[in-house]
Amino acid sequence: MIVGKQFGPEQILAIVRRRWWAVLLPCVVVAGAAALVSAKLPNRFRSETLILVVPQRVPETYVKSTVTSRIEDRLQSISQQILSRTRLERIIQDFDLYRRQRRSSIMEDIVEGMRRDIDVQVVKGDAFRVSFTGEEPKTVMKVTERLASLFIEENLRDRAVLAEDSYEFIETQLEDARRRLVQHEKTLEEYRRKFSGELPSQLDANLQLIQNTQMQIQTLNDSMARDRDRRLVLERLMADAASTPETPAVAAAAEPGPGSRAQQLEAEKENLRQLQMRLKPEHPDVIRAKRSVARLEESLASNPEPSAPRGPRVSAADAARQNRLKEVSGELEQLDRQLAKKESDEKQLRAVIDRYQTRVEATPTRESEMLELTRDYDTLQKTYASLLTKKEDSKLAANLERRQIGEQFKILDPARVAEKPFSPNRLRINGIAALAGLLLGLALAALLEMNDTTVKTDDEIVQSFALPVLAMVPVLGTPEREGTRWRRLVVFASSFALVVISVGLVVWKLRQ
Repeated sequence: MIVGKQFGPEQILAIVRRRWWAVLLPCVVVAGAAALVSAKLPNRFRSETLILVVPQRVPETYVKSTVTSRIEDRLQSISQQILSRTRLERIIQDFDLYRRQRRSSIMEDIVEGMRRDIDVQVVKGDAFRVSFTGEEPKTVMKVTERLASLFIEENLRDRAVLAEDSYEFIETQLEDARRRLVQHEKTLEEYRRKFSGELPSQLDANLQLIQNTQMQIQTLNDSMARDRDRRLVLERLMADAASTPETPAVAAAAEPGPGSRAQQLEAEKENLRQLQMRLKPEHPDVIRAKRSVARLEESLASNPEPSAPRGPRVSAADAARQNRLKEVSGELEQLDRQLAKKESDEKQLRAVIDRYQTRVEATPTRESEMLELTRDYDTLQKTYASLLTKKEDSKLAANLERRQIGEQFKILDPARVAEKPFSPNRLRINGIAALAGLLLGLALAALLEMNDTTVKTDDEIVQSFALPVLAMVPVLGTPEREGTRWRRLVVFASSFALVVISVGLVVWKLRQ
């Protein structure tokens, strides 16, 4: 290459015109070789089917599906199962695929090649496309149909298995929750039985019982106060009766007896007259004296007493006083018995109050313990109710999948026999090869030009050597030049013929 030589558009075009054979020859050779190679490549056909994801027929508000994953994730899982070696080997044997490869390769490599020939693509989120590429169009279509049926069957089986597994899992969890709930209920029952009466729910009843018992004690105290007042009155009466002097007749008697009933009746009448003179008719003593007189009269009327020997006569006033003392003494004894019984009842009622007061005081402790127990119990109840609802939902979902009315795969576009090869793309291969040959030719022409030290024009002399041109000598033809020219023509003709033959072979191969 001459130093200082410049390359502009005109110089580049001149180089291309001068070295056209160096540019064209690699292009023709590479394109022809690519045409021959692409012609020998086997045709591969592709068949595909479009599968639509049909939602379940029963609305989601009625029956919730147990399968909530996206179609992309489910397709990935189903594809891993379908593209397993076991299933692909069965498909290869059923349709006698890859006959040439099976003669020289192991089955693992053949299965891996089939995985590359199978393509699964999601279309718009609610459909997906399954395709297979092979050498025989009809076999490719049958394999695609088999793959589509496997996707449909595997989806149904997976959904049914998932629904059954979900139902069994929830049933197991429900049984465990039921066992824990029953155990906790037994613990609560034992606790309530052990601390019966001290529970927070019984606090109001205990307070009410304490209040009622206090009212009973108050009633007893009032009654005891009245009885004590009555006892004081009776003691005063006895003291008054005892202070009255006896009559001489009574004092003269050796053994003062009670006297006959007639005498007692006279004494009671005398006592009644004296009481009526001092008291009102409705006074209790007057009423009691009247009852005593009436009782004695009835007794004498029904059983007259026989005549008895007359003894020392007792006056009616003394007899009435003695009877009165006896009655007052009997009433005092009765009041003492009543007071003793009421005091005993009061002690019992106060013991009841103490017992219920102890329960009331223990209620805060029991309340904190019950809160701790019922907190877990409420959680277990909510968990059990939630699991029970989920069990019914999963049971409905399992029945839905068993009857195959859940979400399904439906073939929208069935597989068809391919009418033209899917690969190889010979036009593309030849075009890329021609472009590569052209670039190689240009690189070769540039290399030759860089190694060329000859001067072609007077401008190159002026630019390179800075010398004026005095004259130009035309190119003289010599035998060597003519031979070189003819050799270039032969090479070009041969290359052109090779390209034509290659194109013809490609066209002939395509028409077969």
